[in-house]
Amino acid sequence: MVSADQLLKNQIIHKAWEDPSFKERLLSNPKAAIKELLGISIPDHVELTTQEETKDHFILVIPPNPAEILPTDNVRRFFW
Repeated sequence: MVSADQLLKNQIIHKAWEDPSFKERLLSNPKAAIKELLGISIPDHVELTTQEETKDHFILVIPPNPAEILPTDNVRRFFW
């Protein structure tokens, strides 16, 4: 089963593959590009970085340790 977060991520990636101008906006201003595509506003305190992988350059993202996230934290967290 694919999570809602993964579905959104896939939608963003497919749009970047299909639309070079969107891809440039996504790389230069990811929050604005995501708001444009999905209507989702990412809060100012959230830092969002985009980087393009190539056939010779891979990126490994290490998400926060779930054990270190407080269970009472009511903030919606997206793990990309």
